[in-house]
Formats: sequence, structure tokens, C-alpha cells
Amino acid sequence: MTSDGRARFKSRRADHRVIRARRVSLRPRPHFSPSLIMTRTLKIKPIGGDSNDAASGLHINLASDKAASSPIDSTHPKTPADEGIRFFESEVTKDEGPIRVYELSLDVDGGPSKDKSYIRLPPAVTPYVLHQLPAGRRAYDRTRFCERKLPTDFSKAIQIDLPISHAGAFAYWVEYDDRDAPGGRIRGRKGYFNIDPCLSIKARTPILSSEKKPLSIADGGAVLKDEQVNLPLSGISLISVISKWMGPVSNWPKFFKEASDRGYNMLHWAPLQTRGDSDSPYSIRDQLSYDPSVFDNKSEYERDGGVEKMEEILKTARDEYGLLNVTDVVLNHTASNTDWLQEHPEAGFSPANTPHLLPALELDDTILEFSATLQSRGLPSFIRSTEDVDAVMRGLDECIKEKNLWQFYVLDVAREKEGLQKILSGGETKPWGGPPLKGKAPAEIADLVRAYDQGSTIQGLGKFAERYCPRVNPVVAAGIMQAAELEGDPVEIWGHIVDVINLPLYLEWEGDLRIATEQIRNKVVQTHVEGRPAKPVEVTRESPLVASYFVRLPGAEKDPHKYSLAVNGWIWGANPLSNFAVLPSKAYFQRTIFGWGDCVKLNYGNSRDESPFLWDRMTDYVCTLARVFNGFRLDNCHSTPLNVGTYLLDRARAVNPDLYVVAELFTGSEDMDTIFVSQLGINSLVREAGNAWGPNNLSQIVWRDGLGKPIGSMDGACLSSSGYISSPTTSGKGPIRPCIISPVRGALPHALLYDQTHDNEATASKMTAEQTLSVGAVVTFSWSATGSVKGFDEVYPKLLDLVCEKRPYELVGLGPGEGTIDGEFRTTGIAPIKRLFNNLHREMVLDGFEEGHVHQENDYLVLHRVQPKTQKGYLLVAHTAFPNSRGSKDRGFIEPIRLRRSKAKFLFGAAAEFIPFKEDPEVLSGIPTKLVSLAPVEPRLGNDHDGPYSEVVVPDYFPPGTVMVFETQLEGLDPALDLFCSSGAEEAFKELDLVDLNVVLFRAEAEELDATRGEVGAYDIPGFGKLTYCGLEGWMRPLTPVIQHNDLGHPICGHLREGTWALDYIQSRLEKQVSDFPRLAAPAAWFKERFDRVKTTVPSYLRPKYFALIISEAYSARGKGRSIAAQMHGRVLSASLDPGVPTPSLAAGLPHFATNWARCWGRDVFISLRGLFLTTRNFEYARAHILAFASTLKHGMIPNLLDSLRNPRYNSRDSPWWMVQNIQDYVEMAPEGITILSETVKRRFPKDDIWVPWDDPRAYSESSTIAEIIQEILQRHADGISFREYNAGPNLDMQMSDAGFNVDVKVDWKTGLLLGGNSSNCGTWMDKMGESAKAGNKGLPGTPRDGAPVEITGLLKSALRWLDELSAKGKFPFTGVETEVDGTRRLVTYKEWGALILESFEKCYYVPKDVSEDSKYNLDPKLVNRRGIYKDVYGSGSGREWSDYQFRPNFPIAMTVAPELFEPKHALGALKLADEVLRGPLGMKTLDPIDFQYRPYYDNANDSDDPAVAKGRNYHNGPEWGWPLGYFLRAYLYFDVKVGEGQQDPHHTLHTIHSRLRPSRAYIRSDPWAGLPELTNKDGAFCYDSCRTQAWSASTLLDCLEDVHKLYTQL
Repeated sequence: MTSDGRARFKSRRADHRVIRARRVSLRPRPHFSPSLIMTRTLKIKPIGGDSNDAASGLHINLASDKAASSPIDSTHPKTPADEGIRFFESEVTKDEGPIRVYELSLDVDGGPSKDKSYIRLPPAVTPYVLHQLPAGRRAYDRTRFCERKLPTDFSKAIQIDLPISHAGAFAYWVEYDDRDAPGGRIRGRKGYFNIDPCLSIKARTPILSSEKKPLSIADGGAVLKDEQVNLPLSGISLISVISKWMGPVSNWPKFFKEASDRGYNMLHWAPLQTRGDSDSPYSIRDQLSYDPSVFDNKSEYERDGGVEKMEEILKTARDEYGLLNVTDVVLNHTASNTDWLQEHPEAGFSPANTPHLLPALELDDTILEFSATLQSRGLPSFIRSTEDVDAVMRGLDECIKEKNLWQFYVLDVAREKEGLQKILSGGETKPWGGPPLKGKAPAEIADLVRAYDQGSTIQGLGKFAERYCPRVNPVVAAGIMQAAELEGDPVEIWGHIVDVINLPLYLEWEGDLRIATEQIRNKVVQTHVEGRPAKPVEVTRESPLVASYFVRLPGAEKDPHKYSLAVNGWIWGANPLSNFAVLPSKAYFQRTIFGWGDCVKLNYGNSRDESPFLWDRMTDYVCTLARVFNGFRLDNCHSTPLNVGTYLLDRARAVNPDLYVVAELFTGSEDMDTIFVSQLGINSLVREAGNAWGPNNLSQIVWRDGLGKPIGSMDGACLSSSGYISSPTTSGKGPIRPCIISPVRGALPHALLYDQTHDNEATASKMTAEQTLSVGAVVTFSWSATGSVKGFDEVYPKLLDLVCEKRPYELVGLGPGEGTIDGEFRTTGIAPIKRLFNNLHREMVLDGFEEGHVHQENDYLVLHRVQPKTQKGYLLVAHTAFPNSRGSKDRGFIEPIRLRRSKAKFLFGAAAEFIPFKEDPEVLSGIPTKLVSLAPVEPRLGNDHDGPYSEVVVPDYFPPGTVMVFETQLEGLDPALDLFCSSGAEEAFKELDLVDLNVVLFRAEAEELDATRGEVGAYDIPGFGKLTYCGLEGWMRPLTPVIQHNDLGHPICGHLREGTWALDYIQSRLEKQVSDFPRLAAPAAWFKERFDRVKTTVPSYLRPKYFALIISEAYSARGKGRSIAAQMHGRVLSASLDPGVPTPSLAAGLPHFATNWARCWGRDVFISLRGLFLTTRNFEYARAHILAFASTLKHGMIPNLLDSLRNPRYNSRDSPWWMVQNIQDYVEMAPEGITILSETVKRRFPKDDIWVPWDDPRAYSESSTIAEIIQEILQRHADGISFREYNAGPNLDMQMSDAGFNVDVKVDWKTGLLLGGNSSNCGTWMDKMGESAKAGNKGLPGTPRDGAPVEITGLLKSALRWLDELSAKGKFPFTGVETEVDGTRRLVTYKEWGALILESFEKCYYVPKDVSEDSKYNLDPKLVNRRGIYKDVYGSGSGREWSDYQFRPNFPIAMTVAPELFEPKHALGALKLADEVLRGPLGMKTLDPIDFQYRPYYDNANDSDDPAVAKGRNYHNGPEWGWPLGYFLRAYLYFDVKVGEGQQDPHHTLHTIHSRLRPSRAYIRSDPWAGLPELTNKDGAFCYDSCRTQAWSASTLLDCLEDVHKLYTQL
């Protein structure tokens, strides 16, 4: 990042696609400064840059700056990015197709989920956009940024459209302010994306004739054309070659022709540079010149090191033979005889710059000296047996002991004592700053000194830089001894302490030496005994016992520390991110490296400043190659330091932005592979099919690395959508363009799948010669880049030695027939048939045969590739020939291959026969091979219950190694079926109301059975289980991940393949309910039309795809806002808002509260009504519930249990106040909402409160307006309520004691508060009644809350305020209540009553933080458990006064509905305490954890004798309930903006609210019930007895989000 904070971005190509990044929120913390909020910017740059800036990347940063959007002008050269900007700013042309948009959805904190931490994007060949990356204007320059401002919107996802215009590796992250973080900033999780390079090759004619016959070159098959074609990475067919076996460059075009004729389009070159003494191509002596031996004329080399000539010959390969070129790049080492090492020994690792290597060097010297003196020591110099090894190792042990190498590990006791003696004789001391030492024994002091401050007291510990490297500063030693206050001579005691310190160091030395000698012994055995050469080698200094770990340059004899350089190598199982040449690694001393004695390991240091010559030389090296080659293969990539790799590749990409980078990693970890791939921008990883140990393993390799997408994939059809996109340039200029939006999935690294690599054992020797044909064919049927090696096609019998082999390749081409199979034994091997496979592979990739299927049966592999749009395919049958089949001609066994509703046509097939190989001493040649063409195999046609099919039967002659290929074509599939299935849903669903949507989308099984009179239940998928919902939501929950990941192995897909039962269920359940819900006819018909066509035209294996397409299309037409309310609101037969007619009603929760009396609860309805109906503008359903419950008014109360108005139960003191609050909300939010006050309802009960059945003539005989209902509620409460529940006793409630049926409520006219209840009932939402006789809690409420619960007080005050306002405006026909106050009956106005509550509230409820303020409040200090809170109740019953002081989550309800009651700073303090103490992930703890009643785990089946928890009595004494969270957040929003951080900047508060909502959002997305639970146990743990989705849990969060939206729109 620059000092001015601008973002930098590198641009490359004129082709533009758009990537779209979406997040629900980009505001994870509440601490943005005001200036940052308004001008947040997106900052991006490619990975790499300067070596000290390796963490750069696509940077979503919140910072203040101007966007870089200056127009293109003549002062800057045109770049592909300029062309990109020009494209998007130009008008849409007639032939221009839709822009591809790739949408990357990020988590709410701006970071990617783990599965999207690395994504791969296609080359920018045609315009595309990433909903995320600004088009820069200049050429590639890491020092420049382009800036993109981020939008700010709290009501919807942030979306950024970013044009992609060049290949490269990018990282992105979010930074945001957090004053508690170091530096005041937090950097979010990184994500990475790689953009493939654009590769272009010569086009070719088809390999098959119009009659589907293979064409030879003479017949025009796969002949190069003049035009170019863009080559996707999976279309690469690469062959590795070794230049020193190809002769001079003048001879190379013959090899180019051979490779081109065989269908290869890329050459992989082992390093072409000047080689070192070993003659290995990978031991490079001069990185800036080419191997002089390959040039015909010396002048071609002497002029410029052969650079110009090499460019010329590689251009010939590219332009004349259609061959791109990739070269190995060696960054880790240089040849041991590299000339520049003499002048720059710092470029290697030596004891001079890496001091810990000194003991390793001395050990290495010891081995060399010992090797030279074996005979003089009486030891065998020719080692032939383990006895010889034992004798030699004993001698070596003695020799090593003589060197006293242990001295590098330990402190010098004599020196330590001498130093201390000098200090004690008159020097200053440094006081000991560690733990107390007084009274400790010397051994304890030694341990404390060694452990203190991570051992820093002992200087040089673990550095091994010199003998006796560890030491303690004498002044420190003196301080230690003074602190110890030990009796006796301090110098001697210190010497004893040092001896103890040395003990573990001696053990460390012994352990390291043990490892070293074991490694030496193992290598001696491997070299001289197990791998005994034909001619024994004598051990001498020149041919030492084991290979030396150091190269000794000239001058080493005088300065061995400077000129002795460590060799490179590898360590089995090492951490690839750790450099084994630096500490803490001791690999060179422990001798654990498999060393390459001809190579010096390069020492780059941490940045260019530490080794400028090396960095600059290697930069010249890679840039020179990038100008000539199309790609790099990073040799020994896993040992390349990431900072070095990113720096050098960055420089190379500046020269060639479309550089193709491939590497072979040996990390042993997919996660580690991804680190290298994402940060280095590796385009393909080498994978080896030749390493498969059997047919099953081979199928796994192909499935993992070469399948592409499975046949019948869903993601493209189901997740892509059409739309329009504005110009994504920073200027914003340009028209709106049509686009196709596709979500981006996380990616595995792209594979370059080899049949055999150049450094692995030959297939013919490792497996069988016959396996060459079968594995070669299998690889070409992979959706990946494919690789081979010169010699594989020719069936070379063994691995060629890169160092010692001197013979040239035999040039054999395709044989006499230029690709035809003539049945003669030739050294062309399988080349003629491989030509067909290579060309077919390229054609399949170019034509989009991206879907595949792999089937393994016994020794057979069957691979089927399909083009998803045309459903044309190619089928390969390969009989593998692993070693268990050596010499066999047996056909083996495979079932007939059945292709549903498809025709198959035989294209070609071949077997291979071999005769004994006789090695040619002059040239490298293969085993003589005869290809035997198979006679055409005619597929059988058949028909069964699942429709017509073709069946391929393997012929009798099909020995191991044989292959055959068929063309396939699915028949009868309507090409317009995809469009048909994905259209018309909005029209079919547009007339559905909320109740219809409940049927279509939701319905728990109990609801469905109830509504359909037991006819329809939830669908049960074998192997998966019952769906949570009968509607589309039930199907979408399992389908969504199946679609996203194309998981066709999921039980739902297997079930769909087996039959059409699921299709029938979806259609029929809607048809059966059309009589009750007429509007369902249209969606039922829509489903039927599509399902019928699927049944008649789609083969079973494609059925899951089209089922998913139809379901997802219907689901997307549902209307998200309406679906939230539709989950809980529907019509069942057993519960209604009318006792005589089934009507829709709101369920409290699912699945427990779905039907009958348990469905509809007064309290739950009116806590839920605002969020589910009013905020979603479903006003008619809110009105219906208000009118229904208002009609049930009795005793001045409404029922808690409605029971379809037949047997309502009146036992909740809070329910009427929740209803009044909702009427208030309705009046304020609904259009013409005030009119509801004048609406008349017929009363379920007579006004004298007598109980009558619902069908009694007295029922519904009287009427009242809603205004009168409200007034009656207030009047009855003002007068006092006292009654006994109708039908009191066990028939009504078998758990409640007799006293619990008595309901009493009164007003305390001194405070205005409503008090009620008793210790035997529970009249608020915390209504759990004890049920366990065993535990003694039966009839004892868990939370009586008798007195004045804080939320009722708040609801009452809210009602009084509202009614006073309405009355004053003449909109409410009453002004107050008539009641007796101080013995006089009089009018108490709403204002007066409200003023009483306002005056008394803080005094009655607040518990001050400061004890000195207690006198201002009504409280008993002895009962205070926590301060700075609001009481949960005021006036609890006698003996339970302590329950007033419990800290519960009810006070925020009062804060939300009546904030005027609260002193703002007191309120915010209590809310912050609740945030810290009560808030859980998904809800609020119902009790303070420090309360003695706190029990956070609810189990209704608990049958213990603990009265606190038995039968779930702790329901509201600790478990975390969802719905109070919404009220808490609403209250926090209000008061924090009023007096908290939000007072200065409300964005702080909004960020806090959104961060608290993240767990709920994540839960809804992941839970199969698509809702929020009733409650959880401690810290959000799952509660078995909870409803899985609860109406009020979602409702109150919708309320909160509406408040957030209102505030945001005001800013």
C-alpha cells in the first residue's frame, strides 16, 4: 500500500469478464471512524511484488481516497487494460453475446469460506466480470494501485463489479478499524484467485471423418491450419523432451514434426542452459546461456550465449508445428562448478553466512578424512556386507569422538567460572529479573535460568556458531548468584549450575549425533550393500563413504567457512514452508538430506537487500526465459521460498503476462498444495496416472484430477441466471450489457495429468508394456491438461538416466502410414493410436465435453465424456494391464455397458503386442510393438421399463492393454428442455397469497397430515430420511449443497435415478389441495407440464439434474420477503381463528406447536405479529389475528391458548398488553391503520365473563369496537382483576396446584405499576410449571414473576402514551379510566397514569452501580446480586423478594416499547452488561450465570430428584432464548445512538448490531428448518426439546432489521 492509501492493480488483457463478490455485510466491527465510512475503497494488487511485501493482494480496504478513474490519454501506451476499458465504455454490438459474470459470495466479515479460499477463473479471452476487480489503465507495475470505492448499505449485500483483463495470481482481504486491535486495524481472512493465461495455438482439421472414421495425415486428419484457436488449459497435450538426446538444433524440427503429428501441442523442455560437470540438465552452470553442445555453429553460441538462435528455433516450433514451449526453471540451486559462485559465495549457504552449519561442515570434513584413511586404519575400503558396514561405522564413531563436536552445544564451565570470578573481584552486576532464586538448590536455579525469557539469559543457545557458543554474560551470572544467596564459594556453585545447564545440551548433542550416524549407516548400506554396483567402488576421499554435503570452491583450503557451500537436496516429509538450511533445522548435521552433490543450494535471504547479485541474476534468468517460452515448470517447487517464487514469477509475468506455470509438489497435503498454488499463481499441478498401483487407484486419480464435472451436473443449469450489468470500469461510463451470472466455487488446483513423467520409471518396466496403451488412453479422456514423455509412446523399456545416458533419441515418427495401423512390429510403439487420442482430447476440450463419468469394474475402466448442451459423447473402454496381468491374453470380465436412451457408434479400437527387446547401443529406442486394430463392435439395442438403451459388449478378443472408443448421442432429449424447465415459474406463482405459499414452500409433517386429513405426509428419501418440510423448502435444503457441489452420489440423486416418485409427490400434493386452495392449480399445472416432459424424454441418469432445475426455479419465484412469514402462517383443520370454519393461523413453532390447541398462542402471536406480518407488509393477516383475539376478551384479558376459540385459557397477565402493543404497531405501520380502532368484533363471551360454549346462543351475541376492547382492558386492570380459571383442576392443567388457578391483577396507584400473580402460577412468558413429584417441584413454577414484571410495565406505559396521543388528537373515544384512588373513584387520564409510572420507574427498578446512591432507589442492598442493572420484577411475593434482583433479558423489551422510562446512561450501561453477561450466539441467557438458580441446559425428560432441573423446570433459568435477542438489539440501537458511541457516529452502532446478528444469519442458512430455534442451551448448544424454528425468534430480528433500516436511511 502506498503512503496515500491508494490501491494498486495490474492490468493485462483486453478481454473482460466480471467477477462479482457479494457479502451480507462488510462491517464486522463497530469501530469505523466517520471519515472511513463514507469513502471506503477496494484495494487490489497481484500477489508478489518486492520480497518484503509478499502479503500484497486483492485488497478490500476501508480507507479514504479518490478513485483512480482518469481517462485513457496519449501519454500512456495502450495496454490490454486500456482495451478493456474501451470495450466496456463502447456501445453494444449486434453480434456481442452476454458478458460472463462470475459471482463470488463472501462471508459477512468479507472473507471467503474455507471451500472458497482458492478459486480458479478462466482466461480473459472474451469479456468477463468478477462481481469484484478494477480495470487498471497502465501496464503491469506493482508499484501502482487502482482504487475502487465500496458501497455502503446496511439493508442489502455489498456488490462490486470488477473487470478481469489479464492472467495472474491475486489475493484479497478486508481491513477495518478496530481500536482494540494493534495499530487500530484488523485484517480479515485472505482469499485467493488465479486467472488462467490465454494460450493460443494453430487450429487443426478434425481427426475423424464425417463418417466417423479416423483420418491419417495423408487423408487430412488433424492437419494444422493457418488460423489460431484459444487453448483452454485442459486442452494441453504436453510431451517432455531432453534436448541433449535430440542432437543439434538443426535436427530439432524433425522432432517437432514427430510431436506435432502425434497430436501434441506443447513441448516441455528440461533445462536448456549450460550444464555443470555432472551433465545433468538440472545442474545449471550458467543461467544466462544455453548448452553450447546443441548448436551447429560456435558463432550461434558465442555471440549471445545462444539466446537468439534458441528464440528462433522455438519460434519455429510454435509457428510451423503448433507447439507451445514450457521449460523447467531451476530456482533453488546452481551447479557446483558455477563460475559466479567464486565471486559471490554469499549466494550459497556456508558457515560464513549461516554459522550453525559449522559443526555440519566439520562432521563432513571428518567423513572425508576418514574415507581417505580406511586402509591405514585397517578397515575395509571395499564395502560388501553388513559386517563391513559395522566395522566401518565403529571406526567412524571413534573418528567423530576425536573431533569433540559436542563443544558446539554446551557452555564452557571453566570460562563461565573465570568470568564470574572477574566480576566478583570488582565489576558491576546486573540484577536478576527472573523468578525468585532464594532458597533454591543449584539444580533448580539451572532450570529457572534456562527457562526464563525463553532461554535468552544463555546467549548463543542453540546457535552452534562456534565451539562453546552458549554463554552467560558474567554480569548476569553475578546477579543470579546474588539473587540466590547460596552459602559457599559462588564461583564453584556457579560452575555446578552451569554443569546442570549443560546436561540437556549434552543429551541434545547425543541425540543429533545418533540421528546423523544412523543416516550415514543407512546410506552406506543402500549404496554399497543393497544397491551394490556391478563393479565395487573403493571408498576414498574422492569417492567418500557417503556423498559430501558441501561443495568446496577454490579458496576453501584457506577460508573453508566462506568457500564451503551446502549442496541442495530434499528431506522426506519435511515442511515445505521451512528452509532446511536455516535454524531451527539441523538437517545438515543430522545428515537427513538426500543431497545432490552437483548442486549448491542458493541462499536468497529474506529480501533482495541480503543478496542483490543473486536476486538480480535470477531475475535476468526468468525474464530471458519468459520472453521465449510460453510457460515454466517450477523445478523443486516445494523447496522454493515463497517470497522468492512470487518475486521472480512476478518479474517473469511482467514480461509475459500469459505465462503458463506448472509445478510438481511433494508436500503430502492438499492444503499445503493450495498455499503454493494460490500464492505463486501455479496454473497446473503435475499429477501422475503412471503411479497408480491398480485399476481402482487409477480410477480414483482420474476421478479426482480429470473428471471435470459429473454427467448430469446441476450447477450450470440451476445456479446460473441472466441479468444486466452496468459498466464495471472506475469511470462508470458505458452502456448496460446483458450478462449471465454464475456463482464461483472453490477449486482444486488444475491438473497436468501425466501417463509417465520424464523422471519416473518407465511404464513397461514398472507395470507392463501393454499398460502403456491403456493408461495413455485413459489420461487423454481426462478433463485436464495431459502430459507424456518422449519414449512413452515408443514404449521405452526403462527409465533413462539424465546424467549418464549419451545416446540420442531414435526418430521414428508415426511409421510408414502416417497414422494408420498396419499390423507390423515397429519401434513407433503406440504412437499411431496415441495420435488419435491426443487429437480427440483436444477436440473434446475445445468443444466443451466438460462432463464425465468414470466406472471401474475389475481390471476395466470405462470413461464417458459428454457435451452437456448437445449430449454428444465419447466412450472409452480400457482393459488395464497392471503387473498382475503380465503375460495374460485373458479378456477378463465386465458387464455389458448400458447407455440409456443413447445410440453408440464404434470409432476405433486397438490392442498392442510386443516382441523381446534388444537394446540398441547407438540410439534410444522402444520395444518393438504391433498394434492390432479391433474389428468394429456393434452395440446391441434394447428396451425395458426405463426406456430404450444401447449396450456395448466387450468382444472376446480384448486382452489387457486393449482400448476401444465409441461416439454416443443421447436421443429424444428436447434441446429446449432446459429453457422450458427454467421458465414460467413467476407467472405460475404470482397469484399465490401467503397461505398458498405456506403450502407450496413449507408445511411440517404434522401440518400436512392435519390439512390433508392424514393423506399426505413428509417425503421420506431412502438413505437420507424424511424432509423437514413437505414443500419446496424441504427439498431445497438437501438439494442446495447437491447442486453447488454436483454431488450426484447423494441419496436424493440415487432415489431420483431409481424412479419418479418424488416428481409425482410434488405434483400430486398440490393437486390434492386445489379444492381448498384454488390458486394452487397454476403451480400444480406448471409442475405437471415439466415433470411429464422429464419423465418421457430424460434418461434416469439426467433426472436429478432436471428435477433440481425445476425445483430451484420454482423456489426462486417464491418471493423472499413473503416466504419469511409463510413459514409459520398457514391453514390446518385442527386450529383456526374461527371456531366454526378453518382459517389460516400463526403457528408458535415447529414441529412442536403445529396443530390443535398447541398451535396458536396469544402471547406468541403478538410478539411475532409485528415482525412477521407488519414489517413484511402482510397487513391483512395481522388484522385477522388482532380481530380474532380481540373477540375473545374476557376478564380484561385475552387467552394464552386460543384453541380455535373453543376452549381458550386465560392465564397470561402479559398477553393483553402484547395485543395492545400490536394494535398500536398496526395503526402506525399499516395503510389507513387507524381504521381498525373503529372495526367491530363479535364477542366470544358475554361481557359479564360467564363461560359459554362457542356454539351457545349467548356466544357472539354482543359486539365491541377495537377501541372499546382496548379501553376495557385498561378499565378492567384499573379496577383490579380477580378470578379463578374456568374448569380449574387437573382437567385443565394436571401440573398446577390449586392456588395457581387464581388470577389476580391490580394497580398500585402510588406508582402506577400493575402487580399480579402468586407463587403458584406464572403469568408471563417465563411460564414453566414444575412437573416432578419425584423431585418435589410439581406445581411449583420455575419463574413465578409475581409482582410487576418489567416488560409488562413497559408495555403498559407504551399503551398509555399512545392512547394519550390519540385521544388528544380526537382519534380515540376515551381519555382515561374510572377507578378508585385513595378511596375516591375518579377519572385517571392516560397521561396521569403514564406520568405515575414514569416518575416511579427508575426508583423501583434500577439498581445503581454505586452503593452510595442506594438511598435514591427502592431496594434492599442485602439482596443485590449485581449492580448497574434493572430489576426483572418489582414487588415479588413475600419470602421471594430476592427474585426482584435477578438479572434477566426482559428489561430491553420495556426499553424498546417505552424508552422514555429509562435514564439513558443507566439504560446503556445495563445493555452493555447484558451484552457481556447474557447474550449468547442465537439468543439471550434467561438468567445471570452468577445467579444461584442458573441452570443452562434444558432437558424436559430429566427424571432426576434435583428440583431445579427435573422435568425441565429450568426452562427459563439459564437456557438461551431466541426472541429476547431482537428486543435487546433494538434497545441497544436506540440508546447507543442516543448516548453511546453511536451519538457521534451511528455507523458504530450499526456495525455492532450487524456483528451480533451474524450467528443467526449463519444458522438460518445452514439449518434444515430454515429458521431460528425456540431456545438453545449454554453458548448456543443444540437443545433437543426446543422447537427447531420459532415464530417469535425470527420476528423480533425482523423488527430489529427494520429499525436498522430506518436509522440507516436517515444517515
